[in-house]
Amino acid sequence: MVMYKKSIFFITIIFILIFSVAALSQGSINLFVLEEHPSPSNWVQENQILVSHNQVTLNIKNSIWAKFTNTNSMDPLIDEDSNAIEILPNSAEEINVGDVISYQTAYGVIIHRVIEKSEDQEGIYYIMKGDNSPFKDLQKVRFEDVKGVVVAIIY
Repeated sequence: MVMYKKSIFFITIIFILIFSVAALSQGSINLFVLEEHPSPSNWVQENQILVSHNQVTLNIKNSIWAKFTNTNSMDPLIDEDSNAIEILPNSAEEINVGDVISYQTAYGVIIHRVIEKSEDQEGIYYIMKGDNSPFKDLQKVRFEDVKGVVVAIIY
């Protein structure tokens, strides 16, 4: 009886290994590569970040301090206790999908991620979405509405 249980165990292990190898070779299971998502652009270059034993200095021209409200729309990246540094980009072309920007609305300033960038008869616009929201923001965001691009988050 013990020999029978050992045989069933080894047959099961062999079956699982064969199935796993077959699935991996067909691409139906990918254990090692995760889906790529748009990331923010590289707004701050390495030579602008100075780290020493007792301080960190960010040499970012035209930067502003940003605080957040408790909407949970950008959780877990940004929450109401987070602090950030933003800069005002020079042109609409500089802002890309994946960037986190603040923009003016009739309801106040919102900070969300650019999920689409397109152009119509009025020029370049961005479609925005909070990382924690299932829905896109309703309006097209134009460059003149942009208050800043988040370039650093400090927790």
